[in-house]
Amino acid sequence: MRTLLRTVLTPTAILRLVLGWGSFVLFLALARVLDGNLPAWLLWLLLGGIVAVITVSAFGVVTEAEHLAHRLGDPYGTLVLTISIAAIEVILIAAVMLGPGEHTTIARDSVMAVSMIIMNLVIGVALLVGGLRHRRLRANPTGVSLYLGMLIVLLSVAFALPALIGSEGVYDPAQAVPLVLLTVGLYAFFLLRQMGAQRTDFQETADDGDAASPASSPDAVRAPIGAVLVEHRAELTARTLLLIAMVLPIVLLSHDMATLLDEGLDRLGAPVALSGILIAMIVFLPETITTIRAALGGEMQRVSNLCHGALVSTAGLTIPAVLTIGLLTGQHVLLAESPVNLLLLGMTLLLTMATFLGRRLTALHGAAHLFVFVLYGMSVFS
Repeated sequence: MRTLLRTVLTPTAILRLVLGWGSFVLFLALARVLDGNLPAWLLWLLLGGIVAVITVSAFGVVTEAEHLAHRLGDPYGTLVLTISIAAIEVILIAAVMLGPGEHTTIARDSVMAVSMIIMNLVIGVALLVGGLRHRRLRANPTGVSLYLGMLIVLLSVAFALPALIGSEGVYDPAQAVPLVLLTVGLYAFFLLRQMGAQRTDFQETADDGDAASPASSPDAVRAPIGAVLVEHRAELTARTLLLIAMVLPIVLLSHDMATLLDEGLDRLGAPVALSGILIAMIVFLPETITTIRAALGGEMQRVSNLCHGALVSTAGLTIPAVLTIGLLTGQHVLLAESPVNLLLLGMTLLLTMATFLGRRLTALHGAAHLFVFVLYGMSVFS
């Protein structure tokens, strides 16, 4: 047990934990003391400090996620990271909804921002750096098509359907209840198949390119997941708890940072929606770093597992959670999106199909995704 603790709780890991949680307690105390208008220099100094702490903590999350991915293999390894971050993101949205004030669009704005960031910015950068480094890149087309099928359904239910059958973009209780049950059931069935009978659909495929593919290497033959869980139960439990302990300060600091960021953007005259985008980017920083590393290694199915899997988890957990909170508290949950964002979302889904279901992934695909993200940014500032 002592050897295991020394292996998992390294001095670097302990330092990151102390830095993350200590900074959260410190900024929480400062927020109570500095209750008022802050000088501009102090405002941006605090923001810079929070971003620095989050970045250091993010590298710790990435380290633990890579250890788990190496031990479990895909898709189990990436599921730990994607579900943990997505679940904490849902908890963050729920905390805002249950707090004081009206937050009718918080779920819509957050999931839309996450969708554009993951499917265009993160994947765009990953394809760009991976395509410039490797001549031939390819993901598992079956796995990607399963993700896209889920995303088309979940995002349509979230953003398009309420404008057509709801009341002013809000689902009626008689509509919300069956949608909650159907969404939870569909997402649970997806996870069951992903971790069971169809797990090979989410693993790297053998290819004749220059990128190393786990499917074509001797290490691809792994022990059954049940045997791995039994043999390495203590290590897997310790690393999972450590990963969650490092993720929590990132989300908590991002939440506490929202007030400072809103004030700073207001002083600059920037749109308020930019605050949600920046917070979403910071929350998903660990996953972004892991995704880019996977792209540099030529593991494009892992890129899809991290990005598309995270978005499926976010949408699959957020929609039933916010609808349930709305039913229990009587809040109006406005989900219907604007025509501009619906157009950008449809463009993104079509582009993702053209990108990942082709024979080869290239840097040009990444440039196209980045272009769509720039269009999204322009729509925010318009």
